[in-house]
Amino acid sequence: MNKPKFYAGFGMALLVLLFAFKSQQKQTVLYIIGDSTAANKAADKFPETGWGMELQRFFKDEVKVDNRALNGRSTKSFRAEKRWQPVLDNLKVDDYVFIEFGHNDEKIDKPTVGVSLADFKINLINYVNETRSKKAIPVLLTPISRRSFKDGVLVDSHGDYPKITRLVADSLKVPLIDMLAKTEKLLNKLGNQASIKLFLHVDSGHVNYPKGKKDDTHLSPDGAKQIAGLAVQGIRENKLSLVKKLK
Repeated sequence: MNKPKFYAGFGMALLVLLFAFKSQQKQTVLYIIGDSTAANKAADKFPETGWGMELQRFFKDEVKVDNRALNGRSTKSFRAEKRWQPVLDNLKVDDYVFIEFGHNDEKIDKPTVGVSLADFKINLINYVNETRSKKAIPVLLTPISRRSFKDGVLVDSHGDYPKITRLVADSLKVPLIDMLAKTEKLLNKLGNQASIKLFLHVDSGHVNYPKGKKDDTHLSPDGAKQIAGLAVQGIRENKLSLVKKLK
């Protein structure tokens, strides 16, 4: 055996392993907790796409987007179903948690999901404080707008839930990405007809939707990309450390 070559090769392999381990240690995890507008979708739901599915494309390998958002969840049910605890358990220093709820919290006729405005506020505060307890960074996001035009005018459907999110962000000095304001601006710019392309509108005969689908809450692939882009816009506006890790 040629010992110099062996040791040189061994040393190189060790350096590669150490570099890989160090890179992994430095990787920031960006968790998304929220509802169906952000959630990952099964193949049989395509072309429905959550905006969280498109966020990774904006980042270098230094960031891993871990999308835990789920259909139908609220600040209440996400915790009650023990969806939050695994996120909290795995949080590392300087990881991020993007917190976007509201679509289902407002369904107060469903007691396992809906919550009052007062409870919504408490729930958001708890998510923020628990994230900070792990020295991770919470970011609050208001819910995205539904495509709810009436007589050509976009109508808000979220009541005071976005207002509560803004108030909590202000009082606790949490970075806020106002997704409602951003998506309303986008929808108003496009108008009633042109904004259809952002949402799950499918003609009959589609393999996943034989009878077709007209859904003005959930997003199309194009809509998810554009909404994820608005989230990135918010990252830049807040001057988060994530900016340095964008492509």
